[in-house]
Amino acid sequence: MSASSGGAKDKFLQLLRELFQFDCADLDFGIYRIMNHKRKVIERFIFEDLPKAISEELQRGALAELGQAQQALAAARQKVVDALGEDALDADGNLAEKYRDTKAGKEYLEAKTKAVGSRPTEALEASIYNHLYTFFSRYWQDGDFISKRRYSKKERYAIPYNGQEVYLYWANHDQYYVKTGEYFTDYTYRDSRGVTVHFKLQQADVEQNNVKGEKRFFLPVLGGIAWDDATRTLVIPFQFRPLTAQESIAYGQKNQQEAIIAQAVAEIPKRVQAAEALAALTAERRKKEDSTSISLLEHHLRQYTRRNTSDFFIHKDLKGFLSRELDFYLKNEVLNLDEMETAGEKLAEGWFQLMRLVKRVGLTIIDFLAQIENFQKLLWEKKKFITETFYVITVGNIPEDFYPEIAACEAQWEEWGQLLSLSVLPNELFSGDLTTQEGRLAFLKAHPTLPLDTRHFSQDFTDRLLVSFEDLDELTDGLLMHSENWQALNLMQEKYRERVKCIYIDPPYNTGGDEFLYRDAYQHSSWLTMMENRLALAKKFMLGDGTFFSSIDDVEQAKLRLLLDNEFDKENFIASIAWWRRHGRNNNAKLCSDVKDFVLWYRSSSNLTLIRENRTESSDSGYSNPDNDPRGPWTSISYVNPATKSERPNLVYPIRNPFTGEEVEHPTNAWKYSKQENQRHIEEKRLYWGLRGEHRYPRLKIFLSEVGGLVPMDVWTQDESGTTDEGSRILENLFGKGLFSNPKPPRLVEKMVNLLLNNMSDRHLVVLDYFAGSGTTGHAVINLNREDGGRRKFILVEVAHYFDTVLLPRIKKVTFTPEWKDGKPKRMATPQEAERSPRIIKVIRLESYEDALNNLTFDEESGQKAQELFKDDYLLHYMLRWETRKSETLLDVEKLQTPFSYKLRLHRDGETRERLVDLPETFNYLLGLDVQTRRAYDDDGRRYLVYRGTLRNGGTVVVLWRETKDWTKEDYERDRDFVAQHKLTEGADEIFVNGDSLILGAQSLDLIFKERMFAGPEA
Repeated sequence: MSASSGGAKDKFLQLLRELFQFDCADLDFGIYRIMNHKRKVIERFIFEDLPKAISEELQRGALAELGQAQQALAAARQKVVDALGEDALDADGNLAEKYRDTKAGKEYLEAKTKAVGSRPTEALEASIYNHLYTFFSRYWQDGDFISKRRYSKKERYAIPYNGQEVYLYWANHDQYYVKTGEYFTDYTYRDSRGVTVHFKLQQADVEQNNVKGEKRFFLPVLGGIAWDDATRTLVIPFQFRPLTAQESIAYGQKNQQEAIIAQAVAEIPKRVQAAEALAALTAERRKKEDSTSISLLEHHLRQYTRRNTSDFFIHKDLKGFLSRELDFYLKNEVLNLDEMETAGEKLAEGWFQLMRLVKRVGLTIIDFLAQIENFQKLLWEKKKFITETFYVITVGNIPEDFYPEIAACEAQWEEWGQLLSLSVLPNELFSGDLTTQEGRLAFLKAHPTLPLDTRHFSQDFTDRLLVSFEDLDELTDGLLMHSENWQALNLMQEKYRERVKCIYIDPPYNTGGDEFLYRDAYQHSSWLTMMENRLALAKKFMLGDGTFFSSIDDVEQAKLRLLLDNEFDKENFIASIAWWRRHGRNNNAKLCSDVKDFVLWYRSSSNLTLIRENRTESSDSGYSNPDNDPRGPWTSISYVNPATKSERPNLVYPIRNPFTGEEVEHPTNAWKYSKQENQRHIEEKRLYWGLRGEHRYPRLKIFLSEVGGLVPMDVWTQDESGTTDEGSRILENLFGKGLFSNPKPPRLVEKMVNLLLNNMSDRHLVVLDYFAGSGTTGHAVINLNREDGGRRKFILVEVAHYFDTVLLPRIKKVTFTPEWKDGKPKRMATPQEAERSPRIIKVIRLESYEDALNNLTFDEESGQKAQELFKDDYLLHYMLRWETRKSETLLDVEKLQTPFSYKLRLHRDGETRERLVDLPETFNYLLGLDVQTRRAYDDDGRRYLVYRGTLRNGGTVVVLWRETKDWTKEDYERDRDFVAQHKLTEGADEIFVNGDSLILGAQSLDLIFKERMFAGPEA
């Protein structure tokens, strides 16, 4: 092998090391554990199988002939030199004229003719490796594949065009954006001696550091470093939090994380005594370009912090994408028509064989890469388990039989004391002493909006309490989901498809100062991908006459408008509303003080009917009633010329309702207007008039009320929708301190929701906010329901740490009473407000993508058998799916025999440990079940959990869960008899049961569970 071909090969193989993440060979968690377990197989594939395949192909067919032509030419040249001397050939290989008729000369000339256009085998090999390197390096950037299709060697990138008039295209459009906060919560590496070092994230004290958007850093907890000699594991705890004032001084104002890493590298080894643990920190991992050493600890600290401070992507169809791009590359940059024409037809076969070889090797690599990417896609797209379910129920909706148990629950009273500041409430005759059972019972009866949290009570209490509700989902006025929002939307698809009337979101604005973490040079592309992924799911939830609102500022307003035009069709755009988000101007602004934000408003289809704003004193103030007629209109029945004061009866026309065509009835025959002016205003659908000349025309209150109020305008003032200052004050009043920067005021959301009130049924609509933040949308819906007696429901989704410290406490507080000051209630809810307050709020948490990664296990024994059966196809296509198929996160169907003890290792409250998973609730969402009743039964120690409800098609469904492990025939017969005796399935159109059964009409839910969990988001 020549130096040139060897260099090309080495460069390409080094790229493959990066693509297959060989730099992570010492990581010991998630998919890395799987990949590292198969590292030897992958290394053999890269460093032995691929080069061998290329070498063997070069020795066959036309490529062999090309190489042989060059070898024959080299041999003939040597004969000329040996027979005729060095001066027979010049520097360019031209034979001297006097030697052309010699035998050696003739052989040389013939060999030279045959070798025209051919290349030595080494050059062909180098060309193959160079093409492979060029192709894969073009699309690979910092851990992700980015579309960079070049039109030709000389031209810039080409964009695939689909013929639309205007086409929105961005670099990451065919990928999933994975929120960085879901990754590397726990990070583990293993050194060459088998010592494990575990970076373990623990809960920080966020009580005083809870501001949304505040910059956070990874800081080691030096006092918590621990060495376990038995398992040879070193645990280094970290917190992810803002810096304290003292730390801000110590670490400076720039590159703080770098300063933290530098200090950690110096200080952590000082806390470790065990020699082998110390070696796992200080041993050299690699060298810098200047030959200075990077230790294992420093290398992995940078990996850990970097991966948590930049976004990443999962390709939706990596194989299809790279395969198409490889074809494009081969046609544009490998197939060189000019060179082929020079070489002649006899060499064309060699060129096509070269292309086929590059394509075959490229597709083999693509297959392997796609297997890895598709496995991550599988983990991302799978419906996530519900890992916790609890309820917040106002005590006025709880039967009084439960009050003695509630009165005795110290944990609940402790929460109420801290959250609701019960000590500041006025002492009442029968509810003043909360230290006594009698006082507490009286207090419960006097305060029906107290929000009971079922987490403070036993499972038995919760089971008995939920039995008391005959229509559980209907009584549930709010759903709070602690989850990454794409995962939450993915799980809710079946249950809420085409059921949501209003979606409002307040996404990160992508200003660089919010919590959206973008890849350098791909700030806008990353943001668009994040938004598109979630919009594509959310729009499926919308009713035919539903609407979508999104707050945004100037940074991404234009791009979001294009994206929403794509998603909803531009015909369904309603307005770009500018609202004044703050008072006054900012004189510190460089050029122009920005006091507005936007709300982009779309409808789901053209079925959206008349939308009117309610009339207010403010909106009426611009119009006069000259004769003070209490009925509203002028008494004049004819048009009055304001200049001559004379009536013009021939210009008198009645006003007609522009939507029904009917003349407005009124004792004065309504207010009259000129035909031309009346027609113009009707066409523009304006229902009020301003100045004309010096005369102010009156408005007709009765007419306006009949057609439903005013058409909304696309500029909302501070008086109409509030400001972010108002939003901040509300949070300060609720919690006694500021917790969020620039929160939206509830009045803004209330105004949006009120625009949808077409009829009384809209007071029962569902409002979804999947960027819930501090819970403003839920607060707004609660306010609206208290104002007009509606039963609007809200769904709030939030992943951040403030779900438990701000969002959930806020909803509990405003459920208790609407008015707060300095974190304390100003007054109690009135009886009417209590009646209209939320009844039940359901709270669920979901397994995260990181949880799914960290719960992967592999089955090496079955993998070896499968490899013998499938040979090379196993390595390229089946390895990851096959060897991990029994992982709990992928639903081990066999363990559905014990549904109440199904566990995963989950990260929560700053630590990772085994926790129970709520399989029954997960299945309900996969099925799309509207739960009417949830009842628990006991059969002499055997627990039964039975859900009864309806599906979208209206059928009655019963879902029955029990433990069946090690059951015999007698157990199944007893099971059948118990179900029949208690009539658990009576009247059901469908019966689902975990595992096997002898229950009449029942079907096993096991395979349905698996199928629906892995049905893609397009299903």
